[in-house]
Amino acid sequence: MEFTFLLFMILNINMQEIEVEEKIIKASSTKKFIHNKKKKFFKLFVPAIKNVHNELMKQYISASNDINNSINLEHINLLKKEYKVKTDEELLMALKPHPQSITLAQAAMESGWATSRFFLEANNVFGMWCSNDTQPRISAEQKRAGGKIIWLRKFDTIEDSIRAYYKLLATAKAYKEFRELNMKTDNPYELVKKLDKYSELGSVYGQELSKVIKYNNLTKYDK
Repeated sequence: MEFTFLLFMILNINMQEIEVEEKIIKASSTKKFIHNKKKKFFKLFVPAIKNVHNELMKQYISASNDINNSINLEHINLLKKEYKVKTDEELLMALKPHPQSITLAQAAMESGWATSRFFLEANNVFGMWCSNDTQPRISAEQKRAGGKIIWLRKFDTIEDSIRAYYKLLATAKAYKEFRELNMKTDNPYELVKKLDKYSELGSVYGQELSKVIKYNNLTKYDK
């Protein structure tokens, strides 16, 4: 009996050690997978977002100079029509791009760090819906109430998706407060609080964006 009990204890201890080792290996593999996923994400998105942000910032600075000097007013009026605004102030609010850290955080959350079907099949980084049947699009797996199909936009490139996302935040009424605050501060942690209407998560969405920005030190891309 004593021998049997001793053998049982030895086997039990060995099993526990194996379980611990398996957990360590699994945790290590998970960590490596996440690291590689994020590495791929940043390689894809940092240069693309930087290019679009620089492009939009140049447009914003140029329009600001034109307005201040009362020149190229025909072009300014065309921009107002494009961005659906009436005043110079509203135009500048629409044209000023928000910090890249926010764009990166939303891209990460909305695309599952570049693993979502919408991104892989349609370059749709931000989960943007499509109601125009003349635009390239793909269907979502889930449907709306009543069985209606949810369609998402399909983009040729990642940069096209980023441009459309910036345009959405620049023109939609839901983000008016976001645009107004963006003229007053470049603090991403304050700005994300005004993106509660971007997701069904509401105010929690901004909190999650803040966590992604802080944990991944995304503010370094704002410098």
